[in-house]
Amino acid sequence: MRQPLLIGFHAIACAQFAFAVYYDFTFTNVPITVARMHGAYGGKFKFLTFWDAIVQSLFFFLCILNDLYGSHKVQPKKAPILRRIKDYFHAAFSFPLAMFVGVTFWSLMFVDRELVLPKALDPYFPWWLNHLMHTMIMVTTVIEMLVAPRQYPRRSHGLGGLGVLMLSYLVWLHFIYYKSGIWVYPVLEVLSIPLRIVFHITLFFFCCLLYFVGEYFDHLLWGKRKLAEDSDEEFKTQKNRRW
Repeated sequence: MRQPLLIGFHAIACAQFAFAVYYDFTFTNVPITVARMHGAYGGKFKFLTFWDAIVQSLFFFLCILNDLYGSHKVQPKKAPILRRIKDYFHAAFSFPLAMFVGVTFWSLMFVDRELVLPKALDPYFPWWLNHLMHTMIMVTTVIEMLVAPRQYPRRSHGLGGLGVLMLSYLVWLHFIYYKSGIWVYPVLEVLSIPLRIVFHITLFFFCCLLYFVGEYFDHLLWGKRKLAEDSDEEFKTQKNRRW
């Protein structure tokens, strides 16, 4: 019974984020007169939210493949390649990026929505798409942590992958400004250069902190079961040696 429920959850999550990417790319066309940044260099790929929706679509597609051909053991002796890829993808990209996008977006919305999602965009960016891309990303990644175990990679590998992703986006953000003279996010326009540097460094460390939050959350949920499976495996090994 658990396996069909997992497949169903992963299929729904994958479909909703894939649809969000498709709808945003195809139908969300904001005139330059309403928001300059939407007509700037880079198209939809300017926005970290769009990157994140793609990441979540890919991750839940990996989950479906793992449901069908991989493993859901809490502590597999030798994890299949699909399971290893899925676990790394969740630890390094899916969880920290989803929480980063969701937390920073709603925090800035609470302070001043004009800094991230100006009211003028409401006719072009529907409320349900906003919640798919800024709320459901957090909900689904937390549910995934609750219902499926994972093996976290070495911290150097996981944080390394996350760092490369975030630095790549930061370089891309400045390249867009170089090409178009427009900051993707209005909040960057109101900050001086020193404050902008502090802002980027703070967000970078916050994203890395979210990696540790995910690791701690995983240990809290699955740590005892992993230890129990390790103990059972050791007991079986010792028993076999005696015989």
